[in-house]
Amino acid sequence: LISIFLIKRESKGPAFFIQERIGRDGRPFRMLKFRTMHQELSGDAPAPDSPYDARITRIGRYLRRYSLDELPQFLNVLAGEMSIVGPRPEMPFIVEEYGPMERERLRAKPGITGLWQISYARRGAIHENLDYDLFYIENQSVLLDIVIIALTGFAVVKGTGAY
Repeated sequence: LISIFLIKRESKGPAFFIQERIGRDGRPFRMLKFRTMHQELSGDAPAPDSPYDARITRIGRYLRRYSLDELPQFLNVLAGEMSIVGPRPEMPFIVEEYGPMERERLRAKPGITGLWQISYARRGAIHENLDYDLFYIENQSVLLDIVIIALTGFAVVKGTGAY
């Protein structure tokens, strides 16, 4: 509730950013996030690569740094569209370009966090780091999920979230 209030106070527009993503078996769904960019500057443009990107609001910088912008995705988990751990869901225009190997990502329910998110490869694009997702899909287990969740917790506390 505090995030919603601060987002609404700082900039015009909705508190939530809703974007179509592709989930398990290629099914589209509407993924929720807290809006971290100015309404008129957000959309399907490339993700910011710096915390000083002019599109990001002041509260957005904080939400992104500590990955708090991802919290609304727990509603996607409750709706059965996402899992806590799994490959990140991609945008439709990226999935349209998938070949047979990349389509393997769609065998698993997408997650809020995953191996790619806690790796050093996080600096690159999600769709360029297929190996992390395929490893996760082939080796899914409760223990692996616990390790990923724990490492995600450390990353959140450390503030190594997205720009």
